[in-house]
Amino acid sequence: MKKLLGLLVIVYSMQLPAEQVQWQQPSFIYRAFIEVALRNEYSQRGNFVRKWEKPVNIWIDHQVGDKELHTDLIRMHTEHLSTITGHKLELVDHQSQANLKIILTRQSQWKEQVAREFGVEAIPHIRSAVCMANFSTDGHYKIRKAVVIIPVDQARMHGKLVSCIVEEITQILGLPNDSEKAYPSIFNDRTPESLLSGLDFLLLKALYSDEVIAGMSADEVEPVIRKLLFNWQKDGTIQSAALTVKSGELYPLLGY
Repeated sequence: MKKLLGLLVIVYSMQLPAEQVQWQQPSFIYRAFIEVALRNEYSQRGNFVRKWEKPVNIWIDHQVGDKELHTDLIRMHTEHLSTITGHKLELVDHQSQANLKIILTRQSQWKEQVAREFGVEAIPHIRSAVCMANFSTDGHYKIRKAVVIIPVDQARMHGKLVSCIVEEITQILGLPNDSEKAYPSIFNDRTPESLLSGLDFLLLKALYSDEVIAGMSADEVEPVIRKLLFNWQKDGTIQSAALTVKSGELYPLLGY
């Protein structure tokens, strides 16, 4: 644990009261959901709700050192995601068991790994990325498999190892888009925190609500999300989200 603490960068931040009020407004949360869940980072086309139906079985391809550290960080975050969504995510021992592969590689292998896993058309995007992920769906927009690639030395150089683990694994659950309309959120580059925010908690919880079905269009999902948010505003879920999300193991570890 001392080794783990020594390698992580502790980030402190403050939220203004106005920001807290804004992201807790149901209309703001709804717009953020549409932007993050129904858009794509490299395309402005409208899309459909995408989410996992089957359990997410995770295999880590350790191509660099610190296997124990990296496994602990991934385990902590995936267990937190499972708690928030109610969806099963767990580590497996063999690649043949997995539908999510996390490749921990080196910067020197970054381009090669991206081409192999995502296709040569993805290579131009690595110039603006520290790490990358992608998922594929079936004909009903249910996510069937995904790959996360993190060049560990590159991520550490930018102080973003934890950020890469948190953001990329969260995105392949069906929240693939970065947007300035989501703040504070790991899906917004202006957010200083490395970990899930209260808004991120609500977006994940909404996506994996039973009422939200893979394949829903924006028009179909709108009344469902608005009803969820109305109920969460009444029962205090929205107001307590920023505190509730900090129950994950990574938060005290990073000084939150």
